[in-house]
Amino acid sequence: MDILRIVLSILLPPLAVFLTIGLGLHFWINIILTLLGGVPGMIHALWVVVKNKEK
Repeated sequence: MDILRIVLSILLPPLAVFLTIGLGLHFWINIILTLLGGVPGMIHALWVVVKNKEK
């Protein structure tokens, strides 16, 4: 499941964040970052997925 979220972080960053934490602050931050440019949204999504994987 974690590999799927990492792949989604690259392809569809907001979906990966939504599947990881739901509709929270990080989801909306990721939407904004993805709209500003794809790469910032990808980096943020990877960070959220990896950070929550440790818990």
